[in-house]
Amino acid sequence: MAVEKRPDKHGLLSDPIPDVLRRLTVPMIFGMVAILMFNLVDTFFISLLGTEALAAVSFTFPITFALNCITMGISVGISTSIGRLLGKGDTQRAARLTTHGLLLAVLMMIAASGLGLFTIEPLFTLIGAKASLLPIISDYMAIWYMAIPLLVIPMAGNSAIRATGDAKTPAKIMMLAGAINGALDPLLIFGLGPFPALGVQGAAIASGISWAFALFWSLVVLVKRDNLLARPQLAHLLPDWRQILQIGTPAGLSNALTPLSGTVLMTILAAQGTASVAAYGAAMRIESILITVMMALGSALMPFMAQNLGADKPERAFAALFTAMRFAILFQLLVYVMMVPLSWPLSSLFSQDEAVRSQLWHYLIVVPASYGLQTVCMLLISGLNAMHQSFKALLWNLLRLFGLLLPAAWLGSLLGGTEGLFAGIALANVVCGLVAYLYALKLRRDKLAFVTS
Repeated sequence: MAVEKRPDKHGLLSDPIPDVLRRLTVPMIFGMVAILMFNLVDTFFISLLGTEALAAVSFTFPITFALNCITMGISVGISTSIGRLLGKGDTQRAARLTTHGLLLAVLMMIAASGLGLFTIEPLFTLIGAKASLLPIISDYMAIWYMAIPLLVIPMAGNSAIRATGDAKTPAKIMMLAGAINGALDPLLIFGLGPFPALGVQGAAIASGISWAFALFWSLVVLVKRDNLLARPQLAHLLPDWRQILQIGTPAGLSNALTPLSGTVLMTILAAQGTASVAAYGAAMRIESILITVMMALGSALMPFMAQNLGADKPERAFAALFTAMRFAILFQLLVYVMMVPLSWPLSSLFSQDEAVRSQLWHYLIVVPASYGLQTVCMLLISGLNAMHQSFKALLWNLLRLFGLLLPAAWLGSLLGGTEGLFAGIALANVVCGLVAYLYALKLRRDKLAFVTS
């Protein structure tokens, strides 16, 4: 069957690499900020209901993140697979694989949320929720489980749209969803105007409605503009699912490692005292802002490399990887230099407790200096996913978090308390980044040698 050629509409195969990466990265920053604000707005309005409501919803975060990891993994599988196909110009297979991937994600989420719906009380009792919080958790999760399948298509569909080289539309979709959620939260939680006061259920319903709007817009773009949806083909369904899961399963597990390692790190910090835990919690909020640009760059790198590898342009794919790595080191160094004079005022802003403020300041002086090399490792993982080497990407994340960061943090805490623990985190980031850069050089050498042989 003849392959239908798609023009290089967004310039991923031909435009200057820095220009393309910038065009992909900037909209993703806005999309990530929208997602961050989505969560912050929910947390803010729920906190106004009281400590018990906030504590109850806080217990749901590990479960909601775990389910979202399913979709995030499948999204990586869809994005890198159709990126390759679009790079080859095979739009028909790209549309078929997108359709089958979305169907897989929806079915898996329905199954997972259905199971969760019938195990709310035993599951949350198991993870430590008090009996007094279970009714509030049940109110929230009963709605959330029914609504979460609505989020699958925007999440996975947006990954497919980004794989074409369009990062602006997914960002606009997420910003719209965030705005709708922010507008509905106070109306449905507190019962303003004609709306009933639904408490935490109102927050879940607001999320579901915003996801429905995002779903509609994503489908319109996929069907009407990008022609990336087609009729399911039973003969190709299982092979396509197998291909997506071969990439998506390790990617989903890799995403889950970050909160898991964070939980272990919190356990180590707990031995140092409440002030250490509080300081680290505040540091994580600041870190999420400081590395937002780099996280967006990592997301931009995947479709770029996938399309160029599909178009048999490995030199261009690896040139983008090393351009991104060098930019990450320089950009994060600049951020660090600018942040050092602000480290004490930031510490005072997040806490009035002297012990917390002092430890947070120490974190901000030590750990962000290593963010550039930490990002090098994260970019390598994005590149490996684009190369369909997602199991190696999972191994690299395991090495970064459980092979280097946690042992270094534990050893540092033994030698120097909380300050030693922070130094251990920074050292682990530096070592991982340097080794990742050397490994990327080897990958490029081996790939280009294979192509020319």
